[in-house]
Formats: sequence, C-alpha cells, structure tokens
Amino acid sequence: EGVYGSAVQRLRDRDSIITAEGIIFRVYGYDHPPKAYICDVEYAPSSVYISTDPRALRDGGREKYYKFYADEGLKFVRKNYPKYSVYYEPLGTSLVGVKEKDIHRMVKPELKFRELISEESKDVLTKALKSIFDEVSVGTGLSISDFGVFGSLLHGFYNPRYSDIDLIVYGRKELNKLRSFLEDSYESGGVLENEFDSPTAVSGKTWRFRNYSLREYLKHQRRKLIYAVYMDRESGRRIKVEFEPVKRWDEIGSYYEAGAKVRRVGWIKALARITDDSDSPFIPSIYGIEVEKILEGERSADIIRIMSYVEEFRMQAFKDELVYVEGNLEEVLSPRGRFHQITLTYCDRYYDQALKVI
Repeated sequence: EGVYGSAVQRLRDRDSIITAEGIIFRVYGYDHPPKAYICDVEYAPSSVYISTDPRALRDGGREKYYKFYADEGLKFVRKNYPKYSVYYEPLGTSLVGVKEKDIHRMVKPELKFRELISEESKDVLTKALKSIFDEVSVGTGLSISDFGVFGSLLHGFYNPRYSDIDLIVYGRKELNKLRSFLEDSYESGGVLENEFDSPTAVSGKTWRFRNYSLREYLKHQRRKLIYAVYMDRESGRRIKVEFEPVKRWDEIGSYYEAGAKVRRVGWIKALARITDDSDSPFIPSIYGIEVEKILEGERSADIIRIMSYVEEFRMQAFKDELVYVEGNLEEVLSPRGRFHQITLTYCDRYYDQALKVI
C-alpha cells in the first residue's frame, strides 16, 4: 500500500484523492459531509483534459497531466463529471467533492515525504529536498513526521530542472518553530531566503484583486515567512520552497455546530480588530474579530469572525492588528443561537474581496 491507500481512511486538508479517470482532487479543509470530502481539483491526465495554458503541463511522470488554475478545475468537473459533487448541510448547497465510494485511491503527503527523504535521491530536486529538510530539522528540532509534500513531487510527475518544492508543516506549534527558524535564516543570510524580499517576486504576475494591490500583497506575503527560495548549488538554480500549514489530527474540529445553517445577508465593508489568529494559517482561515466600524452594509452587532477560503488571505493578519475587510456578510443560525461572520470565498464578486492590515 505505502503512500497510495485504497482502504478508506480519514482524510484532511491537502490529502489527495484520485478517481477512476485519474483526476487528482485535493481535500479542502477539515469539515466534510458524512462519507464524502469537499475538494479542489488540481490535475487531470491528458486522456480527459488538455490545457492551452503554457504553465499547466506536468510531464515528468509516465503520463502527461495538466494543472488547473483559478476556477478551471471546478468548472471542468461541474461540466464533465457532475457526479463529483457533495451536499454540504450548513450551506444547504452542493460543492465539488468526492464521495468515499468514488475514491479510486488516496495519496498521503506525510507518507510520500517520508519515502522521499528515506530513499536514495534520484535527481537534483530530491537531493535539494533532503538538504532543505536537514537544515530545517537541525534548526527547529522538528522531525520527519511533522512534514508532508504536495504538488508534483507528491504525484511523481515533477521535473527536476524546473519544479518547485511544495511542503506541508503539520501543527500550530510546529509552524511557529518553523517560522521562527525561517526568520532567523532570512536575516542571517542562511541557505533559505524570503521569496518576497524583492519586488521581482511579483513582477509579471497577473493581478485581479481590485481592493488589494500587488504592492500590499508583496508586503503581506513577506511577513508570512513560509515562502522561501533555496539557492541550490548542484543544479545552479533558485528553487522556490513553500511550507503550507495543515492541522495535526488533534487540532481538527468542526467550524459549525451540528445543525447549523448559514444564510447570506449581503455585502459588507468594515474595519475590525483581530482578537484571535490561532486558526489563521489554515484553510479556511478563521480570525476572531471585534468590528470597529462598518463602512458599508448591514450594521450587525454580532459579527464575531472572518472566515476565508481565499489562499491570498491566509495568515494575513495577527492578533491585535486593525484590518480592512470586504466580503460576504453571513448569518449563522445554530441550535445554540446565532451570530454573523464575514466570509471570503468563491463568489461572483471574488476579486472585490479584501482582507488587509491598515
């Protein structure tokens, strides 16, 4: 079995599901319907999908795969494979996902990472992966079981000459140790540099957010510390390395009480103070807030949190910081009462949404 499980186990954020057609889904978040997983769609084999995007081809394995960007994967599955849809009770709607009975196999990032670190390096990329892990484990005291790997390395279709290294760090405490090590490494000129230290990190980047500028993005990404660049002597190239935070099993809980229902109220713009950032590194990123001022939208007194499913707004603000937030105001009705939240998610006004420190 190894990395590729077929008996259904419990899955969490960033675990991979492969269907009979070879479509690769990524489990999204931690709260799922019974016997099913809400997912994002990451890759599809050339037998079912061909992309014209020059960035999309992944041809380092036995079969050609194409990566989906933005909402391409969701659209592709909705149109061609509507059975990959699951009903999510709190929202009262169907989302793209996979039922347990449709899982052909699963790929676990933590097992693949262990395999890549333990076996003989096949190429310059897996050698670089080992060197990075050596540096990080010595500097943090973290062990092999605290990490996972995703992206093309997880699926074995990476290209040693130009693929990035996409890693997972499991756990809040582990993430804090890692960030503190990375900060030291960046400041002391260690082998890892902060990817966002230079404006060239965003040069040529397509940018669609209307209320969050590329300059603001650069500034916020720099503080997150989880986006690094490794200068690899052997291949002579600068390899991008990112460390994506995922919860440990004992940190996982539901975002909604049993029986809760979420109702969309309208659009809101507000200034708020962050009161709790402990769930901000994960997807969804949850921020406890106190609203200081509502600039537009319904004046609701009980907005208690921001819930963001947008990658760019993860780890975006820290406790006690003042933020500008723009997005969907929602009412959550549960057996124990009701409250409001501001949700940043896939919607018609996706690029109007914002969350930034001011």
